[in-house]
Amino acid sequence: MKKENIPMTPAIRLLKEAGQSFTIKFYRYQEKGGTKAAARELKVDEHIIVKTIVMEDESGNPFLVLMHGDREVSTKSMARILGVKKVYLCDPKVAEKHTGYKVGGTSPFGTKKKLPVYVEETIMSLPYVLINAGGRGILAELSPKTIEELLNPVNVNVAI
Repeated sequence: MKKENIPMTPAIRLLKEAGQSFTIKFYRYQEKGGTKAAARELKVDEHIIVKTIVMEDESGNPFLVLMHGDREVSTKSMARILGVKKVYLCDPKVAEKHTGYKVGGTSPFGTKKKLPVYVEETIMSLPYVLINAGGRGILAELSPKTIEELLNPVNVNVAI
C-alpha cells in the first residue's frame, strides 16, 4: 500500500511523532458491525482487537476503557474501581465532543481532550493488538507496550 493512501488522523500523527512502530490495517466498516466485522474482514481473532469505549460516571466525568473485542465492560466493577455509584456508556454525540472521533472510529490516541484511560489487564500480555487508528475501518497493529508508553493507562479487571 502506498504511503499517501494512509489518512493522517490525530491518532496516526501521534503514533508517528512518538516514533512508535505500527502497521495500518484497513477493513470495510459496517454500521453496528463492531469488532466482529473487523475480525471477520481481517481474518483475526476478535480477542486481539481492542475497542475504545468512551464512558462517564454519574457526574458526567468522561474516561476511556480499552477492552478486548469479544468482551464487555462490567459497569458495576468499573464503578467500584472509580469509587462512584454508576458508570455509563457515553452518548455518541458527547463521546465525539470528548474525543474528536466518530463512534466506530474512536482511538485512544490523539483525543481532543486528555481523558483517563483504563485497560483490561489481559490486553497488556498479548503479543500485539489491533486498535482503532482514528477512523472507521482503520486499525493500527501495534504492541501493547505502545499503549502503556503513550497512554499510561490504569490496568483493571472489568471484563465480562
